Amino acid sequence: MKSVVNATNLPLIEEYDYIVIGGGTTGCPIAATLSENYSVLVLERGNVPKAHPNTLVSSGFVNLLSEEDTDDNTNTPAQRFTSKDGVDNVRGRVLGGSSMINAGFFSEAEHDFFVKYSGVKWDMNEVEKAYKWVEDSIVSYSNLSTWQFAVKEALLEAGVGPDNGVTTKHKVGTKISGSIFDDEGRRHGAVELLNNGNLKNLQIAILAYVTKIIFSTNSSSHPNAIGVIYTDTKGKSHKALIRNKGEVILSAGPLGSPQLLLLSGIGPKSNLTSQHIPIILSQPNVGQFMADNPRNNLNLVIPFPLQASYIQIVGITKDYYIETMSYSLQFFPTTLPFSNIYPNTSNPLELSLGSIAEKIVGPLSTGSLWLASTTDVKVTPHVQFNYFSNPIDLTRCVSAMRKLGDLLKTKSLDRFKYTNNLNGTRDFTFFGPPLPDNYQTDNSSMEEYCRSSVTSFWHYHGGCLVGKVVDGDFKVIGIDSLRVVDGSTFTISPGTNPQATLMMIGR
Repeated sequence: MKSVVNATNLPLIEEYDYIVIGGGTTGCPIAATLSENYSVLVLERGNVPKAHPNTLVSSGFVNLLSEEDTDDNTNTPAQRFTSKDGVDNVRGRVLGGSSMINAGFFSEAEHDFFVKYSGVKWDMNEVEKAYKWVEDSIVSYSNLSTWQFAVKEALLEAGVGPDNGVTTKHKVGTKISGSIFDDEGRRHGAVELLNNGNLKNLQIAILAYVTKIIFSTNSSSHPNAIGVIYTDTKGKSHKALIRNKGEVILSAGPLGSPQLLLLSGIGPKSNLTSQHIPIILSQPNVGQFMADNPRNNLNLVIPFPLQASYIQIVGITKDYYIETMSYSLQFFPTTLPFSNIYPNTSNPLELSLGSIAEKIVGPLSTGSLWLASTTDVKVTPHVQFNYFSNPIDLTRCVSAMRKLGDLLKTKSLDRFKYTNNLNGTRDFTFFGPPLPDNYQTDNSSMEEYCRSSVTSFWHYHGGCLVGKVVDGDFKVIGIDSLRVVDGSTFTISPGTNPQATLMMIGR
């Protein structure tokens, strides 16, 4: 795409109608839409997807999540971080954002997200048009893999019904939905939505780190955003300004957006003062109400080679969702229970795994975000999500994991059991902890299981909530010409997976 340039090649000072900070899942459709009528600068801290081959194909997904950050902290598209809860996580750092590092599932938000939780007055006709605009551009529908089909049948057998067939709509029951992976396993992320814009009006800068939003405070009204300062890989500082009646649109995600507001002087007064950041606006809710949907899953070792598959189906209940993947990894079978299955093998084996995971609705537990550095925007801020601090979340996890136990009893999954070579018994072999033996009756052991086995679904949100930091038009309350449009504005995660709704909102 000719509109994409390295930030080092841009002028030190320039003007645009709109500046979009973050070329990610929401920023790309925002930029494409605005470019139809206005000049737009997109500032993306990552590189183009072609620089990271694992982002382009479904087979690269597991590798993306295991890549180590490099010394210069710029070359990995999935930037790793660990929350203060001790849970490992990742954030997208590539043009296209986290849509280039996720499992591809495309499913719309539940009706209550628009009616009850978001704080925005939605025109549902426009919502439908925007979902369709995204779907027509990048979404595919593929035949189910062997594993996806088996788990779909197991969900129905275990009572997660009805069978809702193929649909992107959020409906209680079990369904097949769309994916941004096509039949050949090629990824079509948010970056491709830029092609729907007017490329003559688009300037997309990669490897551009925005360090600060610039404000004019000379008028008697609110402070007014007038531009941004960003640096390139050579350390040069650039200034981009807005002209006419344009705006700065912050779309840097649930970590980047509150971080940049804080660095620019918008946040809790006591925090900014203690960190010697000049206050533009005292706003106590920036960085607050951070939430992450906990993931608890069972990983089954499959007794025969299994095609890798990423999320195609979902079981939806009012309290939790169930999704699944299958993939391969190398493992040394020298410990129990693998030494019983392969008693004479010490060489590494290529094991097929089927992972069945639950995601609770919401969640209701929240935490906060604060700066780890006041001088280096490349340093991921500190964040604590306080998993299961709300007891309703814990109750939902227990219920969901019991349902996963029900799945293991279905005929649909029986063929995935191993036969023990020593005594001939058949059972599932787990990679990681199985459910407690008394999982159906002992609440305390199940609650402990949920807490001890929690990981992330990578669906974190919050930090700039609608009604607290931004208004119903996503304008920052108390600031002119500045909006935040991304998952940081969400009170809850929309539907089973947020990317479809993030792209829709951008449109």
